[in-house]
Amino acid sequence: MKHKIYATNTMSARVREYLEEHFDLDVWERSEWIPKDILFEKIREVDGLFGHGVPINKELISHAGRLRIVSNMSAGYDNFNVGDMIAGGVIGTHAPGQMNETVADLVFGLMIATARRFAELDRYTRAGKWLHGDDTPLFGLDVFGKKLGIIGLGQLGETVAKRAGCFNMDVVYSSRTRKPEVENRLSIAHASLDELLATSDFIVLLVPLNQQTSRMLGKREFGLMKKTAVFINASRGGTIDEQALIEVLEKRKIHGAGLDVFDQEPVSPDNPLLKLDNTVLVPHIGSATAETRDRMAMVAAESLVSYLIRGDAINVVADMKARM
Repeated sequence: MKHKIYATNTMSARVREYLEEHFDLDVWERSEWIPKDILFEKIREVDGLFGHGVPINKELISHAGRLRIVSNMSAGYDNFNVGDMIAGGVIGTHAPGQMNETVADLVFGLMIATARRFAELDRYTRAGKWLHGDDTPLFGLDVFGKKLGIIGLGQLGETVAKRAGCFNMDVVYSSRTRKPEVENRLSIAHASLDELLATSDFIVLLVPLNQQTSRMLGKREFGLMKKTAVFINASRGGTIDEQALIEVLEKRKIHGAGLDVFDQEPVSPDNPLLKLDNTVLVPHIGSATAETRDRMAMVAAESLVSYLIRGDAINVVADMKARM
């Protein structure tokens, strides 16, 4: 008899065929998030859960009679309560490394768009305000040859640092663990967080959201940045004090911010960020290409097969692996 899997998200035909080859698969087919009562009913007799974003905690586990694995089709796993999962005998896996190039595309897109004021000037042009030849009021900032500060040098941080070489950027990084081999290979330098914030022209935040990184950038940290600095957040909204960022943007204490993530998602229509010209805002689309999402989903599916059929736990999230 096949193991039972419940998927809280749809997937491509090839991933679905792969899962159905190995499991008795049931899928939430609708585009909106699955309601809690339906999810709790569905997971009573499943061995694995496939998807992303659903909170995996004591409450959910209490409704799952034989759940053994939750496989996130994403690199992030802030939806996992690792302590509750370990106590409940449930392992958590994710899909690391599949989105690095795609998210690096987005990071540089946000950097250039914010520095050169693309969103603001797109609105300016569409509104018919381009009426004369003097382009001085439209000036932005150069990206080429500037100093890039990367906060969090995981695989994604390394990918962004490598891309920066094509822009002849001077790269510094701040990370919980110093990485001399990466420094030598990519010709980048380590710096304290305060030094990075005070000296970088572009600051990119790429840390996971956890107890150590929650609200790691606030009023003091934003106050250290140059007036010409551009801040990019491609991590999680909870890694910064959003109100503190709004204040420095409103007062023009930094040049601008490019944001893929927010405290509240979807963003509230009354969020002050939406009214600021010196922001470029996108709806958490870091890995949002069909090719990348399909690769991530396949990795998540392979993790289910490896664990439930072969007994080999792969792609276990770091916080859990350290406590297993």
